[in-house]
Amino acid sequence: MIVVRRDIVEAFFSRNGRGRSSRAARRQWDAWLAEAVAATWRSPIDVKARYASASILKSGRVVFNIKGNDFRLVVLINYRAGVVEIRFFGTHGEHDRIDAEII
Repeated sequence: MIVVRRDIVEAFFSRNGRGRSSRAARRQWDAWLAEAVAATWRSPIDVKARYASASILKSGRVVFNIKGNDFRLVVLINYRAGVVEIRFFGTHGEHDRIDAEII
């Protein structure tokens, strides 16, 4: 998959990347990114097969839990084009203040 808008995640880590929790989230983000780039997701079923805890939302959006659900990653997946667009990365609390179905 082609993963675009990584700048959203990088901006989060540049603002918050000093703490122990953020360093662990960074490691898990890096692992998720490597897996996503190597993946060929053709449908939400493919995503759920690898990430059972992922939440499949309307309009191609998916919410991934990062670092035991302390952080959330919201993406928009265009399965036909093989593109994953990052829409949000933040803490669970920050995620609660957004609408993941429209972000």
